[in-house]
Amino acid sequence: MSIHIVALGNEGDAFHQDNRPSGLIRTYLGRSPLVSGDESSLLLNATNTVARPVFTEYQASAFGNVKLVVHDCPVWDIFDSDWYTSRNLIGGADIIVIKYNVNDKFSFHEVKDNYIPVIKRALNSVPVIIAAVGTRQNEELPCTCPLCTSDRGSCVSTTEGIQLAKELGATYLELHSLDDFYIGKYFGGVLEYFMIQALNQKTSDKMKKRKMSNSFHGIRPPQLEQPEKMPVLKAEASHYNADLNNLLFCCQCVDVVFYSPDLKDVAEAHKIVLCAVSHVFMLLFNVKSPADIQDSSIIRTTQDLFAINRDPAFPGASQESPGNPPLRVIVKDAVFCSCLSDILRFIYSGAFQWEELEDDIRKKLKDSGDVTNVIEKVKCILKTPGKFNCLRNCKTYQARKPLWFYNTSLKFFLNKPMLADVVFEIQAGIFQAMCLLICAEMYQVSRLQHICELFIITQLQSMPSRELASMNLDIVDLLKKAKFHHSDCLSTWLLHFIATNYLIFSQKPEFQDLSVEERSFVEKHRWPSNMYLKQLAEYRKYIHSRKCRCLVM
Repeated sequence: MSIHIVALGNEGDAFHQDNRPSGLIRTYLGRSPLVSGDESSLLLNATNTVARPVFTEYQASAFGNVKLVVHDCPVWDIFDSDWYTSRNLIGGADIIVIKYNVNDKFSFHEVKDNYIPVIKRALNSVPVIIAAVGTRQNEELPCTCPLCTSDRGSCVSTTEGIQLAKELGATYLELHSLDDFYIGKYFGGVLEYFMIQALNQKTSDKMKKRKMSNSFHGIRPPQLEQPEKMPVLKAEASHYNADLNNLLFCCQCVDVVFYSPDLKDVAEAHKIVLCAVSHVFMLLFNVKSPADIQDSSIIRTTQDLFAINRDPAFPGASQESPGNPPLRVIVKDAVFCSCLSDILRFIYSGAFQWEELEDDIRKKLKDSGDVTNVIEKVKCILKTPGKFNCLRNCKTYQARKPLWFYNTSLKFFLNKPMLADVVFEIQAGIFQAMCLLICAEMYQVSRLQHICELFIITQLQSMPSRELASMNLDIVDLLKKAKFHHSDCLSTWLLHFIATNYLIFSQKPEFQDLSVEERSFVEKHRWPSNMYLKQLAEYRKYIHSRKCRCLVM
């Protein structure tokens, strides 16, 4: 007796440590205890078209003496190039697995629109499994800064996957990684259940053909207990705009001080924020040269409005920090200088709330001519090189988004030495991430702390069971550090992680360092649980009884 499985779709590229290709089907066949056959004997045939594999055939033994044939088709082109072969594959399948990568939304919709209707017509009442593989990028509360804007909307949502499963009458699974938990225990449990169902159906059909008068009523396959879903660590919402305004109000890390024409301290600011919205400040702070800008009006505005003072005899210079004192900028226009605090607040808010700026300036200046003059100078400061500024009033100049989203923004300075005062030495290790998390907690940078938590979780989830068993990283020490530094989400996740991989971590000496409360939690949520092991024993007993009955027949 045999079982034929057809797997369709590409779940993304995955590789073993020795660079041999792997994937959902091959990983399952190589790890499942119910499937026999070493790695070299699984692969029997690979049909190629234009140097691309159309389908790969695997053969193995399942449940002892049941022949298992699997055709893995990662390329959907087979439905266009060879309809006869693809129809026969689907028509002769006992189980169909459709797999896709959750971060490839374009391919998902292409398959859904072009190929799923073809599969529905060829289906013949066989079970279908929809496997959504991968961890979604920016799934929870994506950052609103410009660096993360382009990542939105590129993932296949759970709702879309469930809707596809409803259309095909399929079982929907989410596999966040190709490790032992999701492959062997989650995907493997569902697939093996349908394999048992297929064997039951074939046995029933065989008995009907023999016209047996006494039908065999064996025990029904038990419903295996499902593992608990790992808790999801939600990323903290971005405070991008609020943090910029706090920099201005709190005067932290300032490197520019503006002075009035009579040399009185007026306002403090940050070079990088000013340069992010204005070529005038880029020219003033030597980020760009006049040859780079090539706009006489911007050069003239810079010269008319501002002047840099580096005189060591400047009043108050002796009180400045000797290491790296702030740059002194003299504002030549007294009227413009009187409104500088409102103009800086306007710039730090994204330089797009023109009506509010005009209202604030009118409260300080009684002369309407002075108001118009100040507004026009602000427009000149924000002017784009080479473009003619023909706008006459603030309402027509009103933008829909902050200026950070347009051509000149903070992204211009990313990974560039200009105006940089901090250099990060990046290492992709868990220990370094925990050290950075501790620093983030000490300095109350909660968003960086969440990023470190997400990194640690991602790294641990991607490790196969063999690596977890052999690694020197003390998972209990990580748990204690997470608790000590008030990382409640990470500590809870680590407890679930230890419980999920109970057979691995319970054998390590540091497991004894868990507190009584932590040990109780792990024992309560451990996997495999005692109930699962009992059900699995019944499952194997059921398989043995079916094999014995077949031998009697």
